[in-house]
Amino acid sequence: MTIDLTQFHDAFFDESFEALDSMESTLLKLDTGSPDSESINTIFRVAHSIKGGAATFGFGEITSFTHSLETLLDELRGNRIAISPQICDLLLKSVDVLRAMLAATKAKQPIDAQGVADLQFDIELVIVHREGASAAAPLAANSSAASDLAAVAAAGAEQPGRLVEWQIDLRPGPQFFERGTDPVRIFRELAVLGNLMVTAHLDALPPCQDMEPGRCYLSWSLSLVSDAPEAAIREIFEWVNADCELTFRASQSSLPMPAVRVPAAVVTLPAPAAPLPAGDAAQPVPVAQSSSAMDSGSIRVGVEKIDELINTVGELVITHAMLSQISRGISGPGTEGLRTAIQQLERNMRQLQESVMRVRMLPISAVFSRFPRMVRDLGQRLEKQVDLKITGETTELDKTVLEKIGDPLVHLVRNCIDHGIESAAVRAATGKNIAGTIHMNASHRGGSICIEVSDDGGGLDCERIVAKARAAGLVGADDNLSREEIQELIFLPGFSTAEITTDVSGRGVGMDVVRRNVSDLGGKIEVQSERGRGSQFLITLPLTLAIVDGLSVAVGDQTYILPMMSTIESLRLSPTQVTTIADGREVFAFRDDYLPIIRLYRFFGLTPRARALHDGLVVVVEGAGRRVGLFVDDLLGQQQVVIKSLETNYGHVAGIAAATILGDGSVALILDVPDLIRSASRREAA
Repeated sequence: MTIDLTQFHDAFFDESFEALDSMESTLLKLDTGSPDSESINTIFRVAHSIKGGAATFGFGEITSFTHSLETLLDELRGNRIAISPQICDLLLKSVDVLRAMLAATKAKQPIDAQGVADLQFDIELVIVHREGASAAAPLAANSSAASDLAAVAAAGAEQPGRLVEWQIDLRPGPQFFERGTDPVRIFRELAVLGNLMVTAHLDALPPCQDMEPGRCYLSWSLSLVSDAPEAAIREIFEWVNADCELTFRASQSSLPMPAVRVPAAVVTLPAPAAPLPAGDAAQPVPVAQSSSAMDSGSIRVGVEKIDELINTVGELVITHAMLSQISRGISGPGTEGLRTAIQQLERNMRQLQESVMRVRMLPISAVFSRFPRMVRDLGQRLEKQVDLKITGETTELDKTVLEKIGDPLVHLVRNCIDHGIESAAVRAATGKNIAGTIHMNASHRGGSICIEVSDDGGGLDCERIVAKARAAGLVGADDNLSREEIQELIFLPGFSTAEITTDVSGRGVGMDVVRRNVSDLGGKIEVQSERGRGSQFLITLPLTLAIVDGLSVAVGDQTYILPMMSTIESLRLSPTQVTTIADGREVFAFRDDYLPIIRLYRFFGLTPRARALHDGLVVVVEGAGRRVGLFVDDLLGQQQVVIKSLETNYGHVAGIAAATILGDGSVALILDVPDLIRSASRREAA
């Protein structure tokens, strides 16, 4: 039976990217002075696992590169090469190259062969010139040959000049083939380590008509003459994915040590999370266990399946709301029982809804994990010492929000390093620790998630910000701004305080993008800064983009939903509180400020029930860094609504984020407050 391995490609890529993230995180925590051996083993297992998976699926370039990387890591974990900052840099570059190779292979795009070859050459150069047995070895022209030369020299360090003859009995269980295990790949990997002879036993092979497709009837006896340590040989069998018995017997060989072996091919199988314990030479070792060993407690499910499930639950929530409304108009026998059943259904629906939503919730560590490397590299480029402190990384939020919040956070952290943290000399002169600190924290507050990015740098220079804003024409020469208004200027498009333009900053396309992206997620960003003591940016986001807490408002014969995160308060204005300015716009006083009024019936072209401001209500909302008052006929109440995308089924509508279905079966539009404010401003300017 032939197994189509392409069906496992997505799982391989997902697991490899996750493994590389883990590898990078471990490397960044590595103490070059006294490295933790378990950390080195963890990094080695990641490389070995990716190498094995790549070989299984025939990704030769990835296999070759990870083979060289694995050899270097084997030297490190054997303490034959000292771990230095230069070695750590080389390993971090390897993570970047592997990530790029995997991404290109997944997208079926060509790999940057020259970049891979250059880094692979650097890795092999370190291996061949290591102190000891490999110091005098010439660098082979063929990269694979050079890598294997180093591997042989390293393996022979335990018993230089002596070979061991291993007798290995491999007795698979009946499901050996059904689980995708290829014994030929195992044999090829063993052949890399020495001279291999394979004998297949056919005594259990039944007549052809009695054979079951996919069932394994074979067993093998292997004879391997090698100088490799036992652990390296056992490692090859770690990912045998079926029940089997494996026995090792060793005898000393008198054969001389070969000078160099260059294998024709390198093939392996994926490795598990931890190596098998080495037992006695003849002790049977259970390489894989039964089905219970395969139960990892989790499964991979496509996002589209989860979205479909959430949509179905949303439809059930709407159906329940309809039943509740219908039951209110029913009377007679059995009515009480019906209402009791609907109440029980409501409790079950809320529990189901919360459970389904939790499926999409992921820890924010998936985003935070990218920043230690970024802070390290950018700090080195700018010649600044920066420490990163991360807390609250287990805080969970919706996967969609998680995917979109990464770029805004990158902008914030880069600005903190470039503009916030001072140079070591400046910090020392002001009595600060020469190493600056950036703190990233995430936490739940009510129905929202708050992400805080702060630094202990120089803070915002208000005088310089105002001068730059006036020079750019963003602020009038006579405008008198408060401290909060000055700090808000950094979010204006085109604003930058950088004296020169670099690849880090200076183009004025950073903080306005941050605010726009956060607003698009239904959130808001605030800044607080104190000169000489640092800055703090606080991002408030909804937990999920699938369900929103909203305020229902009536405008004419239509119902709209205002997201509660954008709503500040509602009030009824008297005629004396409203002022009409020169261009015809209406404003009203609100907390020491004047806010413009947007009449929603004019914006959407509706016939209102109330035209005079004192006959309706004004709801103060915030979006796009501004506050405005929305004039509506009435407030209908607060409720939780299921979001239905308009763009998927219709198209973008100015001021509208999505739609929902109310309990009476009618459709209500959910307002996009930031877009509504921007669109209204453009109409007024026109």
